[in-house]
Amino acid sequence: MKIVIATRNSHKRAELKRLLTPLGEGVVSLEELDPRGEIPEVEETGTTLKENAFLKARAIFKATGLPAVSDDTGLEVEVLDGAPGVNSARYAGENCSYEDNINKLLQEMVFVPPYQRKASFRTVAAFVDDELELSAEGAVEGVITEKPEGFGGFGYDPVFSVENMKKSYAQLSDDEKNRISHRGKAVRNLVEKLRQNGKIAEPLSNI
Repeated sequence: MKIVIATRNSHKRAELKRLLTPLGEGVVSLEELDPRGEIPEVEETGTTLKENAFLKARAIFKATGLPAVSDDTGLEVEVLDGAPGVNSARYAGENCSYEDNINKLLQEMVFVPPYQRKASFRTVAAFVDDELELSAEGAVEGVITEKPEGFGGFGYDPVFSVENMKKSYAQLSDDEKNRISHRGKAVRNLVEKLRQNGKIAEPLSNI
């Protein structure tokens, strides 16, 4: 079965492709199918992560005719009442950079003591084809650091320290991050649901 990864975010695409590698050569990126960018960007107009994940998967399935996998991810900070949440990618405004978002978050938490910096990363992954729609979630608890730590990853990775690991996501290798991350958990849960529904037969032990 050929499956298209429904995102143009290069970092997210690479991470999803690694996580979906056990499904075989059938996993393709949107860029491979649409190198000229003729398929328009999907606006994330949903009010929840699940709504946005399905908006993207449905749109790309409709545009390509291929089963599509998408996700939406939010960083939820306890002291900020769950913000940035569903607006994580646009926290500092439209067309903002990862650095802009991090700077805004750290500025808003500049006077927050270490014991009140709890946060969680949450992902909802979605699958859509002509027969079935499925979704699955994954979450990881941690804290927001007082300054960026590490040089890997993307998004808020440099300021999200994983609970009990004393390392930010940006300090982990790709393999380490995929094993414990919110996106890794969501994708593994989604693949299990695909297997249960007869869409794939691959074992889960290598994911």
